[in-house]
Amino acid sequence: MNPTKAPVLPRRRSISLAHEVMNDLMAKIRNGLYKPGEKLPTEPEVMAEQGVSRTVVREAISRLQAAGLVETRHGVGTFVLPATSQPTHPLDFSTVVTIRDVLAMLELRISLETEAAGLAAVRRTEEQLERMRLALQAFEDGVNRGETSVEADYQFHMQIALATHNKYFEDFYRHLGTATIPRTRLDTSQFSPEPGQSYLYRTNREHENILDAIARQDPQAASAAMRMHLTNSRERLKRASEASNKD
Repeated sequence: MNPTKAPVLPRRRSISLAHEVMNDLMAKIRNGLYKPGEKLPTEPEVMAEQGVSRTVVREAISRLQAAGLVETRHGVGTFVLPATSQPTHPLDFSTVVTIRDVLAMLELRISLETEAAGLAAVRRTEEQLERMRLALQAFEDGVNRGETSVEADYQFHMQIALATHNKYFEDFYRHLGTATIPRTRLDTSQFSPEPGQSYLYRTNREHENILDAIARQDPQAASAAMRMHLTNSRERLKRASEASNKD
């Protein structure tokens, strides 16, 4: 028994479809097929060319954002960033492979998003509030279809970052991408006493508490609801980590 060794997440295929699409788009950017400032093909165009789903394309784009190669402008499209805008050492979340790593990511999110929720409550517009509502409805619809609703989850938190009207919250969250959502790395529902679907419904109830506080423009309540939401995820993973170390 080695109590100091963090459990490694279940292996996936050596390279995911999203990673394949990301690599293809990245090569085209590096080779100059898509030049700085140019718009990438639309999601449907990439889906048709690569023969993959919309979810796969969105995950690939999120990874390109995390690498600092592109930026997505809401309602406009995704554009290649100039080389000078691309970080020399981009954040690399491919190293998030253990429960301990995911816990560290959640600590970062608690610190960042608690403040973001409070600012969003004060600064949000009615349009941004509606986008948050749409993201939560998309989350609920996805769960009803048996999906994990990762993209809708990310979009809800992204809209909160946008509502801060602070470009650094937005830029940082775009760089984090969907890698911030723990269930992109492992099935977090297995650490809940509830069935997977019930766990996701409860997660969205936590989202609704955050949204209600932002709608009321109550920064203290919004920050508290966000902290509770992310702390719940962290505590579930802590219990899972402790249980694994006892085995």
